[in-house]
Amino acid sequence: MSLKNKLNRLKPYLSGAERAEKNSSLAPSNAIDVPFQERWEEEGIFPYFFDQNYCLVREVKYPLAQKHGHYRFEDFLTAVDIWNHTAINHPLSARGFQPEDLFFFDTETTGLGGGVGNTIFLLGYASVSGDQLIVRQHILPHPGAEVPLYQSFLEKVNYKTLVTYNGKSFDWPQVKTRHTLVREHVPKLPAFGHFDLFHAARRLWKHKLDRIKLAVVEKQVLGVERVDDIPGFLAPMIYFDFIESKKPEGILGILKHNEIDILSLVTLYAHLTFQLCGVDPGRTRMETYEVGKWFAAIGERAEAEKTFTKLTDSQDLTSFHAKQALALQAKKDRDWEKAKQLFLDVADSEEELLSLEACVELAKIYEHRLIDLQQAVFFCDKALRLSLQVRGKAKLSGETSGERLKKRHDRLTKKLAKLS
Repeated sequence: MSLKNKLNRLKPYLSGAERAEKNSSLAPSNAIDVPFQERWEEEGIFPYFFDQNYCLVREVKYPLAQKHGHYRFEDFLTAVDIWNHTAINHPLSARGFQPEDLFFFDTETTGLGGGVGNTIFLLGYASVSGDQLIVRQHILPHPGAEVPLYQSFLEKVNYKTLVTYNGKSFDWPQVKTRHTLVREHVPKLPAFGHFDLFHAARRLWKHKLDRIKLAVVEKQVLGVERVDDIPGFLAPMIYFDFIESKKPEGILGILKHNEIDILSLVTLYAHLTFQLCGVDPGRTRMETYEVGKWFAAIGERAEAEKTFTKLTDSQDLTSFHAKQALALQAKKDRDWEKAKQLFLDVADSEEELLSLEACVELAKIYEHRLIDLQQAVFFCDKALRLSLQVRGKAKLSGETSGERLKKRHDRLTKKLAKLS
């Protein structure tokens, strides 16, 4: 075997030995100057030395009985227990997990764009350990310190599932991009599952919130009130100022902002679980409807039907929407009588567009399934009148458009005339 081939075979072992040697030769704290180190340590923030460089690490511990908005952190344990004792299938289900397996994660970056030009200067996360919730934050003291930043972060990682807010689209792709630049010097990124609560919040509360930013959800849904908070959009400017001045004060404000974001992820996950599993006594009728729609969208038809049915004992708009959804499900099941009864209720709704859609469905059922052309013409007539009322208020297309309804009406009246 040639010397070159022998070296190639030994290369993985050599690189591992080099890394082990590098790890064992961490720079002592007195060999590297940390500006304002005493001030950092007053705030419980300590340098982490690695590879002749350093980053800063903050750790805060909360008792699980601590309250954050409307919830306590121990409610998250209740949420995990609910998932482990329910037959409900859902993308946010923690079935099979222990509370310690979930890892609530958020970052602060120098910009909102992607790519290598955007640097992560703060990695923050929280996880349950025993009877505490532990928050850790890893701070990049200058752009050349990414190796100790990711080393300190990855050596503490022990989780199965990330919980983020828009992390699938932003935070974790950024982590992967930055990790690529230092991957020869730090541990690999572990495989994991991912619960992105942004998409959940958008599904459940888009009907009542103008924006689905975490700070808005915190205030309007979770009851979290921020005091003297630094707006997230100022974080990059504060960090750039810190790079020049080295003074901790601005970064301390960002750390608090990031910490509240992370703590809110814990209670938001609990709240979403209680909503989805129907154990939140404060769940509104519209929230119940949105939960039902989500179950229907992921193919959980039994849960969707059970959720929608809870809304059918009233005559409000939410009830009519729920009946419409149940009618469409009955139509898929070819239960024409059930579909007819539900669509008849919706056709009496004062919501013109909803009534229009129900009338079109009734015209089709009476023509093709129940073979009652007079009723088919009746509901097609009503649909035509409604389309004229709705025109200008909503864009009609497909079977609800005036042109398609006129063709249906002409065809039905001809069929009916032949039977006379």
